[in-house]
Amino acid sequence: MFELASLGIGYGSLLMLVLLIVLLLTGMQLAFATGLVALVFALGWFGPDALPIVSSRLYSFIGNYVFLAVPMFVLMASLLDHSGIARDLFDAMARLGRRLRGGVAIQTLVVAVILASMSGVIGGETVLLGILALPQMLRLGYDRKLAIGTTCAGGALGTMLPPSIVLIIYGLTANVSIGDLFKGAFAPALLLALLYMGYVLIRVWLKPDMAPLPSDQDQPETPAPNFFKALLFPILSVVVVLGSIYGGVASVTEASALGVVGIALSTWVRGELSLAMVRKATISTLRVCGMIIWIGIGATALVGVYNLMGGIDFVRDMVFAVSGGDGLLTILFMMLILLVLGMFLDWVGVALLTMPIFVPIVIELGYSPIWFGVVFCMNMQVSFLSPPFGPAAFYLKTVAPKDISLGEIFRSLMPFILLQILALGLLIAFPQLALWWQ
Repeated sequence: MFELASLGIGYGSLLMLVLLIVLLLTGMQLAFATGLVALVFALGWFGPDALPIVSSRLYSFIGNYVFLAVPMFVLMASLLDHSGIARDLFDAMARLGRRLRGGVAIQTLVVAVILASMSGVIGGETVLLGILALPQMLRLGYDRKLAIGTTCAGGALGTMLPPSIVLIIYGLTANVSIGDLFKGAFAPALLLALLYMGYVLIRVWLKPDMAPLPSDQDQPETPAPNFFKALLFPILSVVVVLGSIYGGVASVTEASALGVVGIALSTWVRGELSLAMVRKATISTLRVCGMIIWIGIGATALVGVYNLMGGIDFVRDMVFAVSGGDGLLTILFMMLILLVLGMFLDWVGVALLTMPIFVPIVIELGYSPIWFGVVFCMNMQVSFLSPPFGPAAFYLKTVAPKDISLGEIFRSLMPFILLQILALGLLIAFPQLALWWQ
C-alpha cells in the first residue's frame, strides 16, 4: 500500500482537496464524497488501526442528545407547511398593512420573521411566501425585482432567527451552548430584517410606482380574517419555544418537543390535523434529517481523519501566515473562505468541515465562539442567496410564475445580498450586537 503519510501534511492536504473536488464534479453527493475521502486517507495515512477512532467520532456526533432538536424543529416546519396557519397569518398581516406604500412587502417580511421564529428552516418558508406573497405583490403592480427579492430574502431569514437549524449544527460542532447562540443571534437577525424593511420603504418612497397603493377593487373579496385565530397560534408557538429557552425553563431539545406539540395542537384546534397530514409532514422531516445526518457522518469522518493527520495545526499556521497573525484579518480571511465555500457547498457541509478547524483558532485569538457562531450564521445567510447555487433562489423558482427565470431571481437578490454583507460587516465591527445579553 502506498504510504500517503510520506507526502507530508502540505501535499496531503492538497491531495485531499483535489480528490474531494474531483468526486464532487463527478456528481457524487457531498456526504459520500467526504466519507470516501476520509476512508482513503484513514487507510492510506494510518492503516486499518485508525478506523475505530473515526467510527467513535461518528458515534459521538450522532449520539449527541441536543441533536434531537433538529428533527423536532424540522417537523414543526413541515406541520406549518401542511397547515393553514401561515396562510391565515399572512392574510391578517395583509389587512393591517394595506394602506402603507410597500405594505405588502413589509408585511411579507414581518410574516417571514414570525415563521422563522416558529421553525428555523428556510425551505418551507421560502416556498410558502412564494405561494402567498409573490403573486399578490405582482398582482398589485409591484416592481418585479422588488417583489421577488423581498420574498426570497424574507424566506431565508430562518437561517439567522432562532430556532435556526444552522445555529444548532454550529453549536453541536463547536461544543458551545445553543441557548446562548439563540440569544446572541436574535438581535443581529432582527437588524437584518429591519435593513430589508428600510430598503423597501426607501425604494418605494423614492419611486412610488414600484409599489402602488391598492385600490378598493384590488382588495380581496374575502371575509376579514379572524385576527385572534390568525395571530394567537403563531405568537403562542414563538413564546413557548423561545420563551422557554431564554427563560431557562427548558433546554433547546425540550423546547423543540414543546413546539411540535404546540403546532400539532394548533392544527387540531383548527380542524386541520389528519393522519394524511401527519404522514406527509413526517416523510418531509425524514428526508431533510436524513440529508443532514449523512452529510454530518461524511464531514465528521473527514475532519476527524484530517485532525489525526495534523491538518488543524497546518491550517492554523497557514491562516496566521496569510493574515500576519492579526486577529481581525484572520477573521476576515475566514469569512472569505466561508463565502466561497457557501457558494458551492451545502451549509451543513461547510459548518461540519470548517468549524472544527476555525473555532479553536477563534478561541486562541481571544474571540467569543458565541459571537463567531452568529457571524458564521450571517455568512451562511449570504450563501443562501448567492449564485450559482443559492438554495433560496431554487426554492422560490419551484413555485414562482413560469415567466420568472432563475437568472431574474438572482439579479433581484443582489441588493439584499449587499444588505447581508453590510449586516455581516456591522456584526464583525461591533461584536456586542451578538453579546449584548452577557
